[in-house]
Amino acid sequence: MDCGIDEAGRGPVIGPMVMAILCSDESIKSLGVRDSKQLSPFQRNKLFKDLKNMENNYVIIQPYEIDNYVKKNQLNILELKYAIYLIDSVKCENIYVDAFDVNEIRLEDELKRRTGKNITCRHKADSIYPVVSGASIIAKVIRDSEIEKLHKIYGNFGSGYTSDPRTINFLKNAIENHMDIDGIVRKEWKTYKNLLNKKL
Repeated sequence: MDCGIDEAGRGPVIGPMVMAILCSDESIKSLGVRDSKQLSPFQRNKLFKDLKNMENNYVIIQPYEIDNYVKKNQLNILELKYAIYLIDSVKCENIYVDAFDVNEIRLEDELKRRTGKNITCRHKADSIYPVVSGASIIAKVIRDSEIEKLHKIYGNFGSGYTSDPRTINFLKNAIENHMDIDGIVRKEWKTYKNLLNKKL
């Protein structure tokens, strides 16, 4: 039995980040899991139905908490905190992590020290280890579900990523019309700050 950890939504200006852990044996390979970004929403949701029956856990990290860490340039520390929580929540000893630190070995050593488990950290681990691919699918589906809930409240602001014109237009309109979007926007993001200062 191995476990994998991955996140979805580290970069968006709107919405939460989700980190997930998934544990499975070799049977996960037969499902055809791969990096969630390479799958269509239909494929992800179909796989999610099987994956959610395996041992898993996830955390939804809200924009205000992300902002509190970004202010101190500690986004990696925030992910480290929740990675440790997820690792401690399962009995498995072999954990593969999609590295969120530029230095894989530094992150690996820190997680080993803090959890006492056998940790492997690699960039693009979601393309290498099936359990990490599975975790990426869980994180992505959960985040997409959270975004859909926000759409029902705030209207369709798109994906929440700064590359999405719908997201930028939504933010411009929200700022101009003094909409209350405090609960969903990451105020420490340069994109949001630039819009406030009318630089975009």
